[in-house]
Amino acid sequence: MSATVPSRTVCRRTAAVRTGDGARLHATVEGAECAPVTVVLAHGWTLSQAAWDDVATLLADRVAGGELRLVRYDQRGHGRSTWASPRHPEPALSLDRLGADLADVLHQLAPTGPVILGGHSMGGMTIMCLAAARPELFGDRVAGVALVATSAGDLTSDPRSAAGRMARLRPGALNAALAGARVLEKLRTLVPPSSPRHRKVVRELLYGADATDEMVLAGAEIMHASTLRSFIEFMPALGDHDKRTELAALSRVPLEIFVGDSDKLTPPRHSRQLSEALPEARLHRAERTGHMLPQERPQLVVDGLLRLVAEAAAERAVA
Repeated sequence: MSATVPSRTVCRRTAAVRTGDGARLHATVEGAECAPVTVVLAHGWTLSQAAWDDVATLLADRVAGGELRLVRYDQRGHGRSTWASPRHPEPALSLDRLGADLADVLHQLAPTGPVILGGHSMGGMTIMCLAAARPELFGDRVAGVALVATSAGDLTSDPRSAAGRMARLRPGALNAALAGARVLEKLRTLVPPSSPRHRKVVRELLYGADATDEMVLAGAEIMHASTLRSFIEFMPALGDHDKRTELAALSRVPLEIFVGDSDKLTPPRHSRQLSEALPEARLHRAERTGHMLPQERPQLVVDGLLRLVAEAAAERAVA
């Protein structure tokens, strides 16, 4: 990763968050319990909490200094988190389930004090699902939100977009791929992230013109560590995601929206739609930047998170 390593020591621990359907979410908690504000970061599809490493590195001095506490977690079926228990079968996976997971993370790892939520891609959609299902949390527990390279819905209507092309995969083909996952996982090892061909595909799909080879390799390795199951099972849920008429709770808190001008998965029109629906939001469009904005422009994201932290701390001081 490209960010400079800070000199101060950060206290860190891992935790397992139990969900109502038996999934266990792997989380990393950094900083003191008594910090005035907790920042909780949710990652995107086929990634893991490691996608926030550059942002976490840039925040480390603030965490070590006691200004904030940082929580990152792996979404269910990603990273070191599990799927639901077989005792709790779910007919179809939805992003609403991820919103409920985020509520469990807040309840178990940040039960008191103001919280700033940051979500990249599917992580931003997770926050929208939480806002739709639990609006009472926003303006009370949740004091600010950063939405990074994400969408409120209508991901697949443009057949020219990367998401639109993926949506053309028929359910039967996805089910067949899932049934043959073991074979396909072995085939994936034939073209690892170290392969120039692998990195070329990742760069063209996910990164902007200024992305370094180091960034692309790091992102490719994070995605390669994800399973084929997470790719297949979440794809229909992403296509079904639509919270465009359920964003009212987000209007109660300071909101930062970030998008790269070269984003092919959640193109800038999605962030424009969010800012039109939430006109008080601050919209940031990064030039020569793709979908992996937390890697490509981590300082831009950190600056936005710190603005939200400062606003939350000031509000708390007044109260």
